[in-house]
Amino acid sequence: MEEEPVYEMKLTNGIGEQMLAHVFEKFDVELKQTEFGPKLQGTKEELEKAQEYIIQVMKERLEELDKR
Repeated sequence: MEEEPVYEMKLTNGIGEQMLAHVFEKFDVELKQTEFGPKLQGTKEELEKAQEYIIQVMKERLEELDKR
């Protein structure tokens, strides 16, 4: 069985430690520190799932802030 390639996804500003902790619990990804900032590493499928989760959580947070 072939090993899937490892991809990287740059993290945007505003992703807090708590959100990252949830990402690591839910998805098979790792954090890599680079000279250009932190990146997530994992399979394409896992990174896509993590990205969808991050976007959903950020949208929910923005909606909460809009209500104030």
